[in-house]
Amino acid sequence: MSVVRIALSQFRPTKGEYADNVARIGAVVSQAAQLDPKPDLVVLPETATSGYFVEGGVKELAVTAGSLARDLAAAYSGPQIDIVVGFYERFQNHIHNSALYLTLGNRKPEVRHVHRKVFLPTYGVFDEERFVDRGQDGVRSFETSWGGKVAILICEDAWHSLAATVAALEGAQLIIVPSASPARGLGEDEDCDGLTLPASVVRWERIVRGIAEEHGVFVALANLVGFEGGKGFPGASAVIDPTGKIIARGPLFEEALLTADIDLDSLTTARSDSPLLADLHSALPVLTKSLSGDRQDQKVRFDPAANGSPTHHAPRTTHVDIVAKRTPESDPLVIDPELTRKWLVSFLKDEVVRRRGFPKGLVGLSGGVDSALTAFLAAEALGKDNVIGVRMPYRTSSPESLEHAQLVIDKLGIPSLTVDISDAADGLLKQVGDHDPHRLGNIMARERMIVLFDLSAKHKALPLGTSNKSERLLGYFTWHGDDAPPVNPLGDLFKTQIWALARHVGVPEEIVRKPATADLIKGQTDEGDLGVSYVNADHILYHLIRGEEPRGFTKEEVEIVRKRLDSTHWKRRLPTVAVLSQTAIGEFYLRPVDY
Repeated sequence: MSVVRIALSQFRPTKGEYADNVARIGAVVSQAAQLDPKPDLVVLPETATSGYFVEGGVKELAVTAGSLARDLAAAYSGPQIDIVVGFYERFQNHIHNSALYLTLGNRKPEVRHVHRKVFLPTYGVFDEERFVDRGQDGVRSFETSWGGKVAILICEDAWHSLAATVAALEGAQLIIVPSASPARGLGEDEDCDGLTLPASVVRWERIVRGIAEEHGVFVALANLVGFEGGKGFPGASAVIDPTGKIIARGPLFEEALLTADIDLDSLTTARSDSPLLADLHSALPVLTKSLSGDRQDQKVRFDPAANGSPTHHAPRTTHVDIVAKRTPESDPLVIDPELTRKWLVSFLKDEVVRRRGFPKGLVGLSGGVDSALTAFLAAEALGKDNVIGVRMPYRTSSPESLEHAQLVIDKLGIPSLTVDISDAADGLLKQVGDHDPHRLGNIMARERMIVLFDLSAKHKALPLGTSNKSERLLGYFTWHGDDAPPVNPLGDLFKTQIWALARHVGVPEEIVRKPATADLIKGQTDEGDLGVSYVNADHILYHLIRGEEPRGFTKEEVEIVRKRLDSTHWKRRLPTVAVLSQTAIGEFYLRPVDY
């Protein structure tokens, strides 16, 4: 068979629900098998049967390859078809991150290959090596039901060029890459065929395009979609031809079934025009000599000078122009607002409705840009009738704060409530006495959370957070007050990025441009409290949290920001618990919050 049709499923698993996911995978493959023409191969992403970030839950969710093959066969209805499914596997008393390749539609499912992930990322957001074992079988190519040879690399396997080289040398015509890599990066100024993508997706495409072009193979990259613990899987699955060209790409953050035809005969032309793989076959024995280490101490060999005379009497060039043009540095905090909007709307849909099962959201509207932006995003994600705006004034609150909160309510057309917290806060102060403005501000922040969580129970609506990254890093919030809502779309955006996104989604300009204030004390502003502007603070923070020394700012500004950052780590963590047992929560008993 020369032309092969493949289908990539951008699948959103229900986290921790093996049976439900297998049933849905069976339905997806059954649907694909009804297409005309029918795909020869359907590829699902890494850990499609469980979700990726399950931590200690892998012990419950891992199954044998035989069990998965049996369960998929029972869930599938249709003609013969090959599928690839990522899953957590039990194999010989070990747990692996694996991908199963099998043929369905016959009397019995035929397992053709199981690839066990070799490279386990354990850095940044990843902690695989703590929960699964490294595959010991390396990379192999194998025969398919449609006559081609395939190899599988799971996610980080593909980032190591040697793995793809082994696959190609083993005869693979198609390299399948199931992936569950969360999207990261809003500021990379690069687009792909006119589509702006997260920076991590752009880097992924560079990797797989390089694999295809260097080795003269097709590559099929299948990505998860959905959010797990705030980390969003982007989709944007892709099929790449042996010249490195992307011939199909899936949408961002949406489930989809992407189909593409690959012509295996075109491999001959590609490998003839760029015979890198043939060169590698020939040169491999030379390259591998150095792996033994026998020649590490051997001096380089070369022939002495012979024939002719020295060239120092030859005419010399009198002048050479030296050109050292630097690429202008871009602002690292610049975001693509449309990509960010789409990302956060998808986040709210997933985390509020799909993950936690709430049909509605609650937003405490302060009259400021952060809460206004949260309301705009929530209205798009949940529908305007499913977002309740709550104004919670204290008797000294600025009338402008109430007016601007009402402006958001009116512009979005969302239902609203006004709950005056004056009596509640004053009643507590009357009991404890000797209050000061700082304590009063903390009481007001926490009282507002009491209101939101009580309304949550009344209206079956989830409180949505409005704190931005600048506030969180500077500790400029009330612990268990304005940081309390369980879902926060803005917490990884600096204040200056908030302003850019707010303007993009249509937050009224009078709200965006007014000085930021917590409105706890008359005349108070955020920048006045902090002693540094948000523009400067954001850029200083950007460098500090990357371990870099900020430049271009006064020493006083840098020290103000550094001191606040270093002294407020405790506010960004849950309470410290004494560890006494071997099952301490969060240390030994590790289960994600979202299943």
